[in-house]
Amino acid sequence: MRGPVPVPSGDSSPEGAGAPDLAAFFRRASRGDESAFAELYDATAARVHGLVLRVVRDPAQAEEVTQEVYLEVWRTASRFDPSRGSALSWLMTIAHRRSVDRVRSAEATSRRDSSYHDQSQTLPHDSTAEAATTAIEAQRVRTAMQSLTEVQREALELAYFGGYTHTEVASMLDLPVGTAKTRIRDGLIRLRDTLGVTL
Repeated sequence: MRGPVPVPSGDSSPEGAGAPDLAAFFRRASRGDESAFAELYDATAARVHGLVLRVVRDPAQAEEVTQEVYLEVWRTASRFDPSRGSALSWLMTIAHRRSVDRVRSAEATSRRDSSYHDQSQTLPHDSTAEAATTAIEAQRVRTAMQSLTEVQREALELAYFGGYTHTEVASMLDLPVGTAKTRIRDGLIRLRDTLGVTL
């Protein structure tokens, strides 16, 4: 496998006329074909890096996560199943998952860093009650999110936690806009039913 490659700044979109056969790249890479993996990287790195950067919002971390994505692809290319979706969709799903994991890890680190400071101060009663209520509500939402299908949860995380528009969500997940809207709407309905509130 090639060493780390600088993330390209251009747009190497794998879609459109004369687009490379990404599924073929996956099949060859799964057999240890490094040249196929290099071609896959060259054809998709700009798009993958763009998605990662939109989620993690930090250029240095985006480059790290992009490299992690391709390392995972190299290790798991044999798991790609074309009957379950396009090669690009599979790749972008890995990129999104890795990006969200990095954001969550950074948030957890931030919480740990501020924990000592928070615990060393005496909070007024009202602030303590408010913090407890917020924590309970956040836990309820996290639990309710687990009741969603993976595709619904992915779309909702991008739209409501990532702050992206329906069109941006559709582009990031390689979906028609109507499909992205349907996933978001169905996820909200299921969340509403699970939480027993009007969203």
